[in-house]
Amino acid sequence: MIRFRLELADLAATSFAYSPLQETVLSLRLWTGHATRLPHVRVLAAGMRPAFEQLPDRELLTSLVARSRYWVPDLLTPRPPSPRTRHPGGVRRPARHRPGPPSTRPGADLPPAGRAAPAPARRRTAGPGPLLADIADALEAYWNACLLPRWPRIRSALESDLAHRARTLAEHGAGHLFSGISERLTWGDGVLSIQRSGPWPDDATDIPIDGRRLLLTPSCFVDGVSTMLGPDAPPHIVYTTRGLAVLGESAAPPVPRTLELLLGRPRAQLLALLAEPASTTELAHRLNVSPPAVSQHLSVLAAAGLLERTRHGRHVHYRQSSLGAALHTTSCRSGRPSTQ
Repeated sequence: MIRFRLELADLAATSFAYSPLQETVLSLRLWTGHATRLPHVRVLAAGMRPAFEQLPDRELLTSLVARSRYWVPDLLTPRPPSPRTRHPGGVRRPARHRPGPPSTRPGADLPPAGRAAPAPARRRTAGPGPLLADIADALEAYWNACLLPRWPRIRSALESDLAHRARTLAEHGAGHLFSGISERLTWGDGVLSIQRSGPWPDDATDIPIDGRRLLLTPSCFVDGVSTMLGPDAPPHIVYTTRGLAVLGESAAPPVPRTLELLLGRPRAQLLALLAEPASTTELAHRLNVSPPAVSQHLSVLAAAGLLERTRHGRHVHYRQSSLGAALHTTSCRSGRPSTQ
């Protein structure tokens, strides 16, 4: 068991974020036999496979995560510097890692639990080019070929998760917030406990936060919850994001006929999609229409009181209002889906 000890100020400073770099690295598990068992992620992986198999550095990429389904180099999954990190800057970050103590030097944490580094990584270290520069180049190529075309859908799931956690904290408090993330997380008496899984010791590890700010990040490519390997690393918990069904969807969900007759098909589709928050760009991607067309329909639905708007940085996210949710739910109960 891992126990994070939080003072009141530590709890107040605890925050959430998501990281495109983290998703890029963790998604490599899809190709190593340690893939997630979640069906919607497997659908996503099937679409990515042809592009992945064309990458020249596949062996190097998979060697980074092939040793264990429980281990990924901490160096390649740093805490994101902001709540909503963007590419390509994040994927280049490891290549700019500066020399430091042995535990922080390039490649120092690549082998888990004292094992030898993977063969592709060892071969790279023999040359004059720094290992992490090679890894960063390979990750960037992988991101551009496999993740970037699907990022609007992945980001939609992550954004929805962050919005849900914010509502849970506001309405129910920290206890419900943490227990809702995973059954392996428990909160009480200023201690956030994580029940270990995998080949780790059963004895408890106490980690005081001591003002270092605990960060929680959702991911589409992990099962359950995990954290950093060393107690001296910045405190960071990664957990499975909710709403993963969006990853396997290529279009709008079925729309009740009564709702379509009332609102028209485009607006009924948008209302059905917005059971979870999404931006104009994400909705346009889902429906394969232009963002201006989506924006026009969203303005009408918001003016009618069926949607709520929330700004997150430079993005505006829409979701069903209580009136919109009631209308959608009632329509689903009373009307059959449209097949047009």
